[in-house]
This record gives sequence, C-alpha cells and structure tokens, in this order.
Amino acid sequence: MEKKWWNESVVYQVYWRSFLDTDGDGYGDLRGVTKKLDYISNLGVDVIWLNPFYLSPDKDNGYDISDYYSVMPKAGTIEDFEELMKEAHKRGIKVIMDLVVNHTSDQHPWFQESKSSKDNPKRDWYIWRDGKDSNSPPNNWRSYFCPSTWEYDQGTDQYYFHSFAVEQPDLNWENEEVRNEIYKMMHYWLQKGINGFRLDAIALLAKPEGFPDAADPSDISYLTNNPGVHEYLQEMNEKVFSHYDALTVGEVAFVTPEEGLLYVDEKRKELDTLFHFEVCDEMPTWDLERFKEIQKRWYDGLWGKGWNSQFLNNHDHTRLVTRYGSDGKYRVQSAKLFAAMLHSLPGMPYIYQGEEIGMTGVRFNSIDDYNDIAMRNKYKELVGQGQNPDEVLTSLQPLSRDNSRTPIHWNQMENAGFTTGTPWININPNYTEINVEDALKDKDSVFYFYKKLIELRKKYKVFVYGDYQAILEEKQELYSYLRRYQGEALLFIANFSEQTQSVQLPEEINVTTGSLLIGNYGEAEENDKLDLQPYEARIYLIQA
Repeated sequence: MEKKWWNESVVYQVYWRSFLDTDGDGYGDLRGVTKKLDYISNLGVDVIWLNPFYLSPDKDNGYDISDYYSVMPKAGTIEDFEELMKEAHKRGIKVIMDLVVNHTSDQHPWFQESKSSKDNPKRDWYIWRDGKDSNSPPNNWRSYFCPSTWEYDQGTDQYYFHSFAVEQPDLNWENEEVRNEIYKMMHYWLQKGINGFRLDAIALLAKPEGFPDAADPSDISYLTNNPGVHEYLQEMNEKVFSHYDALTVGEVAFVTPEEGLLYVDEKRKELDTLFHFEVCDEMPTWDLERFKEIQKRWYDGLWGKGWNSQFLNNHDHTRLVTRYGSDGKYRVQSAKLFAAMLHSLPGMPYIYQGEEIGMTGVRFNSIDDYNDIAMRNKYKELVGQGQNPDEVLTSLQPLSRDNSRTPIHWNQMENAGFTTGTPWININPNYTEINVEDALKDKDSVFYFYKKLIELRKKYKVFVYGDYQAILEEKQELYSYLRRYQGEALLFIANFSEQTQSVQLPEEINVTTGSLLIGNYGEAEENDKLDLQPYEARIYLIQA
C-alpha cells in the first residue's frame, strides 16, 4: 500500500457543544476548541475531528443540517471556524469535518421546496411515495429513530422517506442534480483548507430497489450497504476527493470485512478508511472472545489493502471505561488497558474527548434530563405500549448516547469549568474526582498514559505498520498479540479480569532480552512467567 500522511496519525474527536463554552450560553463553541488547542496539542494527536457545526434546528445535535454553508449560532461564526483552522494548522494539527449527506433537516430550503408541491423542480431531490392505501405507509421498514421510515405529508398526500428522525428526510442520491450540489459544497470546504471529512451514515446513500416490505422490519440492515452505493462513492472520489490530499472516513454499519474492503481498497478509489460497528453497535457489554474474533477477521480482510480504524467510544456510544471496563475500583487501570490496546492494534486510533482522562458514563434520574432523540423516541414508544416507565428508563440508560455527551470536566469549579451559564445537558456529578486540571498534575494519570502511547507510536513504526498475530488464544481472561515490522517486534499482553492471572509465554518469546515500553502498573518483572494484576496491560519491544 502507498503510505499516506494519515497512516501514522492519531485522531482526537471534539464534540464541540460539550467541549468548552466561551460565551456563557451553556453550549460549547468553536472558540472553546481554539482556546484549548494547546491542551490537545500537548496530548500529541495529529488530527481533530469536529462534529457538525453547520446551521441546524438541532433536533439531532447538528446532524440535521439546514444550510451546509453556514455555522449555527451556538457554535459561533465562520470567522471563528477560520480562526480555529489557522491556529490548529499553526500547531501542526489537521482538522476534518463531520459531514452529513444522506439526509438534511426538514427545515433545509431544498426540502421546503420539495414538499411545497408534487411538480416542484426539487420534488425529486428527496424520496416521495404514495402509501399502500389511505392509511398505510409505502412499506413496513423501521427507521433508526422511529417505528417507520415514512412520514405522511398532508399537503401533497404522499409520504417522504427518513432513515433517522422525522425531521431528517433522506436525499435522493439517484438525482444527479442532488449529487452535483453536494460535490460543489464539498469543494467549498476543502478549498477553505480543511483536511478531510468524516462521512456520516455514508453507506445509506443507495436504497433497495422498489422499496419492498422487509421479512423482519426490526433488522434494519436493509437500510445500508445497498447496490449502487459504491458507484456513488467512486463518483464522489473522482469529482471531489481525488483533487485534494484529504482524509476520508466513512461511517459504515452492518458490513463484513469483505464488504468493508470495497469501501477502502485503495485500488477502488472510494474512501481512505472506515468505522465499522461490529464492536460498538453489536457488543453491548465486553466480550473478549468476540472482540478477538472481530479483530482477526478485520485484520485478515483489510491488511495490506485498506486501512481500518480503532475506537471503542464516541458521541454515539457510552464511554468505554463504563461500558467495557470498570468505572469503579479499577477505573484508572482499565482506562489505561483499553488505551494500550487501541493504540497498538492495526489501524488508526481515535480518542473521544474526555477518554484521555478516563471520564465515565452517567445515569440521570429522569427521562426529562436526557437530550438524546433516539432514546427519547424509544422511551415514548415503549411507554406508549404500556411498559413500566421506570423499567424502560433503566433499560435504555446503559446505551444512551448522552452517556458520552456530558461536558468535559476541566476542573473542580462549578459546572466542571465548562460554562458560566446553564449547561445544555447536565454535568456528570463525578467531575470533582475526574477532571483535566487534576490529571495534568498527576504524572501517573490516564492523560499522561495516552500521551506516552502516542509518543511511542511516533517513535516505533511497528505500532503503525506491523503485522498482527494473536497468541495465548486459549486464555479467556487474556488478550495478547505480536506485531512485527522491519526488525521491530511489539508484544501486547493484558489481563481483562479483576483477578491476578499467571501467564506462561511461548518459548520463542523472551521479554528478558527486550524492554517494557509501557505498562499501567509501572515497573514489572521481566521473565517468561508473568503475573498480571487486575486490568494490567503491558507493551514490550522484543527481538523480532
């Protein structure tokens, strides 16, 4: 594979509305990101991924765009964005933007025109269909956020299609005018100097031909990865991406490694890398055996042909230390363990803001405290079916997207130093124990562990380009693998349990002749029989 600038990068995701508020309105903003660029730079990352800040009614936290060329007032102004870009680039940090092109807001002028009449020139910019009969939508499909993908419009007596919320109608990608308008907009931002896009829900662009009823409407994989999507992405690459040295990351759900390769095989000229969701969407709690199997399949499927991404949380998924680790007694140890693993597996590591200090998920006491539209819709649906409201809330809390959307804890001051106003979403009450200010004072904090991992990744190319071989696979509590590249060899070994585990390494692996690069319990003995403490992780550099 041809080496690109982003191969060796570590990405830091900034969910700006929960990052830092500089004007007291309770929402983080772009100026807040600029103000904390030295903090991000200190961590050592190479790329910032910004969640959407385009003009939006904000029904789905910016993923419902009403103007692709404007900045929502909550985030700031276009001048604020330009200043952020300038200051980031000054520090050697690249910036990629989250972009939603599967759907728009129902307040977008395109949709307002489209719904105005059946013969409007933009009618075909969205997907409109007659109902099956006077009371039934065109088919039985379920959307990600609602019981149906169809919403009736009384004005034109037809239904429009939405993969997500009612307020997020899907664009009709079969329409060439739509595609060209999207490409024009992409050029606009790339010519402003951004370094790439994270493309939201990009595998949903093509719809199943004929919109037939689904045998099982609850299995919504029929919404994604349909015939035609690759032709759209190849055209997008030819007309836009091929003209820039930019990183493109596709959010691609419900795909196998074989299907995933079609998106990122560099010979096909589509995208550079992808997010698959076999872990975050399909593994609700930690399952080490399944995780090992997923890593092996994706390594076998992509290695040497396309680039993978490594992440265990983001703005859509509960914070990893709560969901997959131990956010009580072993919070610090488990946070460091997962960091060591993610930064030494094949693929590009992503850090979600707050992950670097070991922030945890949250449990609010009332549905009224939750902002997540997907959770609120599901709560309303289940309670409406007669289920007990308290039981419904309890069942939805663990995977609510708001677990990861509470503001960053900067210090122990009121509102964790996030805002002088009323925060748009409640602060996690544990901010007095877990915050950036304290982390920066503690040389053994989660922050400095992440910082060292990033330094090691830059120093030893085996972290980036090494092959992958799992070992000790019969050990259910352990995960261990070797990576080798041009005379360097890396050994990762970790104990994912709360009990000490004794490990006998294979004869051919000798850590006594190597060196411990990093470990989350500090110094460790160096012999072929290791005693790993609860959630202990080590990375050795050994003879290849």
